[in-house]
Amino acid sequence: MNTPAESPTPSSTPRPASTRGPARRIAAVVILSALIVVVLWIAAFSLVTSLLIASGVVVVIVAADTVSDVVSMILDAVATALFLVLAGIAALFAAIFNIFG
Repeated sequence: MNTPAESPTPSSTPRPASTRGPARRIAAVVILSALIVVVLWIAAFSLVTSLLIASGVVVVIVAADTVSDVVSMILDAVATALFLVLAGIAALFAAIFNIFG
């Protein structure tokens, strides 16, 4: 017989929604491609050439993401790190604006 400690109890709090989704990965890839465009444009190429190379990178990464679970995990990790950096920058600007006003 099940004792109260052993019996499963329904949780009254809802489970949090998953933050790992295709929109998040695509947003991370778009941000990475923007960085690629800027680096290539500053380094050696024209704007159009940089955009073509970065769009090719986006297509390859998104296609690999849909095919491979390993690439999906890596892209999730990169997205997490990228969004943590952006959140830190936003918090820094919020603190600066809070100080001045």
